[in-house]
Amino acid sequence: MTENLGATRAGQGLWARFFNRTTQVQNTKASAVGSLIALSTLGRPVWTPRDYDRLAREGYEQNAVAFRCVRMIAEAAASVPWLLYENAVELEEHPLLSLLARPNLGEGGVEFLEAWYGHLQVAGNAYLEAVTIGETVRELHVLRPDRMKVVPGPRGWPDAFEYAVNGRTIMFRDEPDHPILHMKAFHPTDDHYGLSPLEAAAKAVDIHNAAGAWNKALLDNAARPSGALVYKGVGGDQSLNDEQFERLKTQLEENYSGAGNAGRPLLLEGGLDWQQMGLGPRDLDFNEAKNAAAREISLAFGVPPMLLGIPGDNTFANYKEANLVLWRQTVLPLVRKTVTAFSHWLVPRFGDFLRLDIDLDAVSALTLERDGLWTRMKEADFLSDDEKRATVGYGPQVVPHQ
Repeated sequence: MTENLGATRAGQGLWARFFNRTTQVQNTKASAVGSLIALSTLGRPVWTPRDYDRLAREGYEQNAVAFRCVRMIAEAAASVPWLLYENAVELEEHPLLSLLARPNLGEGGVEFLEAWYGHLQVAGNAYLEAVTIGETVRELHVLRPDRMKVVPGPRGWPDAFEYAVNGRTIMFRDEPDHPILHMKAFHPTDDHYGLSPLEAAAKAVDIHNAAGAWNKALLDNAARPSGALVYKGVGGDQSLNDEQFERLKTQLEENYSGAGNAGRPLLLEGGLDWQQMGLGPRDLDFNEAKNAAAREISLAFGVPPMLLGIPGDNTFANYKEANLVLWRQTVLPLVRKTVTAFSHWLVPRFGDFLRLDIDLDAVSALTLERDGLWTRMKEADFLSDDEKRATVGYGPQVVPHQ
């Protein structure tokens, strides 16, 4: 397994333009990826050496542990509500909130964010296209990372992005309106692309997949380890003729191979002897090797193994404690990073003095932690009411005028 980026959907408007379909919305601008207008190139793109297709297929599509880690993180992160403030006042209605709730015609807000977070886990990179009409952002589309290439400028910093699909390419210039948001995980040896947890866990994924394939092959071969039938004959030095060899081979394939023949005794006669070749499941410590690989995969993603039902992990006292660690160490840092990126790239297009934040009070996994904080604040007699409110995230108490 090698390295590469991640995968998702663009929106309906994007695909309609890509395949030369007409849009049903009049006087609107569709995704720039779809129109494929000709632009002069800035230079040769930095093509990633990673094989994303194999990484996604073997890591995400064919490995239950990696699949569950990605889904658990993406679904949890997408469930966190976002808040919009103008200075210190929370806004209940705003065009930006409407856009985040329905980014495009094909996706809702939760589905949109699940794709975004999923790409970061599988590819280590996530790309977002802003479709503008005039100076107003009307749609947001998550683009597949494996189709996006960074085009560096003379100083090595990204000057443009190339998006290729179906043999066609569109170039997004990074200036002047910054149509593409690129968020990446830290990569110590790559200037342009991020390192995904799936890439770091690639060897463990290979071991886990190989163990499953070996187990399946063992079941298909009557759940017996590999071995050899040795024919010595009555005198100890004879060999089978062609007819005897073919008859023995046919009998073994028809009567002793396959899961349906598991456990059938093998009758040896006429100088035949069975010799085991290779190591059996017990000799290989099969189950523990597979569980160790599963724990390594979950470690790379930051998901406590207890939440995945992997045996042999007693790190946490209970399930609630493990779930809290998942939220505090993995989910919330990912959400905060995304909110910060959106605040710098998207929020200024909707006006000044606006900022995005997240609503931690709506996260049920933090209920016990929040209740403990409120209890401590209630018993802190040395703090004023406004100081207590500030500690738990609320503003000063407003006293109505008489």
